[in-house]
Amino acid sequence: MQYIDNIIFLILLVAGFGLFAKSLQKIYRNIRLGREINRSDNKPERWETMARVAMGQSKMSARPVAGILHLFVYVGFVIINIELIEIIVDGIFGTHRFLATIFGHTFYGFFTATLEILALLVVIGVVTFFIRRNFYGVKRLTMKELFGWPKNDANWILIIEFALMMAFFKMNASDFILQTRGVEGFHHLGSFPISEMIFVPFLEIFSFDNGFLIFTEKAAWWFHFVGILFFMNYLYYSKHLHIILAFPSTWFANLDKKGKFNNLDSVTKEIKLMMDPNADPYAAPAEGSEADVPSKFGAEDIFDLNQVQLLNAYSCTECGRCTSVCPANITGKKLSPRLILMKTRDRLEEVGRNIDKNGSFVDDGKKLLNDYVTKEELWACTTCNACTEACPILLDPLSIIFEMRRFLVMEQSAAPQELNLMMTNVENNAAPWQYNQADRLNWAND
Repeated sequence: MQYIDNIIFLILLVAGFGLFAKSLQKIYRNIRLGREINRSDNKPERWETMARVAMGQSKMSARPVAGILHLFVYVGFVIINIELIEIIVDGIFGTHRFLATIFGHTFYGFFTATLEILALLVVIGVVTFFIRRNFYGVKRLTMKELFGWPKNDANWILIIEFALMMAFFKMNASDFILQTRGVEGFHHLGSFPISEMIFVPFLEIFSFDNGFLIFTEKAAWWFHFVGILFFMNYLYYSKHLHIILAFPSTWFANLDKKGKFNNLDSVTKEIKLMMDPNADPYAAPAEGSEADVPSKFGAEDIFDLNQVQLLNAYSCTECGRCTSVCPANITGKKLSPRLILMKTRDRLEEVGRNIDKNGSFVDDGKKLLNDYVTKEELWACTTCNACTEACPILLDPLSIIFEMRRFLVMEQSAAPQELNLMMTNVENNAAPWQYNQADRLNWAND
């Protein structure tokens, strides 16, 4: 019977990690659909930023209560899953609490007691978040853009985490009672302060026999293991991909000063060509050079965005901090920076399914611009950078908005009338106002 359990465990383990690897491969492929961008500069600063923001949760402190609770869930859930190492060894080889032989009884007791305290903090965190998200009425968590799947996804994750922690406590409580009864195979290993205080008394009330407790311990162990595999593979469909992608997103974050926009290489080369008296404007570009590649001004679809912007779309936590500080959204405009990232991810996933079905992308007659993101949303943006400042993992929805506006202006000449008038005045009068350059200082004489 034990060998059958080991074989079933190994099959589930390989299948679970195999499906997870396949999902990560699909995400990587989809991100690679974007334009390449070099963000390998300032590596020491990038490592420091990733450690401080992604691992240290430094930007979560802007909202202390939510930040502390998120730290409970994040640290607790990550450290508790170190026990997955023990579960894997026990599952494959049929051992029981393998890490006790590595750590020694004393340190293992400290280790398991720490896991129990962290598990309790996770429970407090997820219960509070569930109440806050569904009953407390935080505006950014109850907006129309979260109706349906986004809200259900957030709730399901909280429920799954709660269930996994309950299974963890039930497993430890059953194990503790079996240890105190001296049942064969259950040696005195580990310390379980929370289980002893809350769950053991509940089990002892009913005076369950050893057989039932062994079944309960094993059932909770299997539930915990299968639950972790399910959670891991559910991430692909969830906003909780940020658990993994927050790290590369912060590493590849834009380190330039906020408000500094990028220059188009194609335009820069044209200007340099115009300024060079020795340049031949009719000379053919060198084969394989960047100048030989047709360029598009701005972004119309996900293929025109860079790979970091697509990574940002997958990394979005949908917390809404960006939208809650957006002056356009606050004043009733249609723009929501969070929704820009969500729509970009939706379009990216649609393109990915197209590739899965056809082997390569087949034009579906849709674009990110207009089919997903409207012009009204784009022109509502004031480019104030409040959204990028507020994001807890340094995502940059403004850069996506800017690239699509750049496409509208430079490819379609579809800027609003006010902007067209201003640009015409700059071109003719070297000023945004509609009067002659010679009259620019007349105000000083008034």
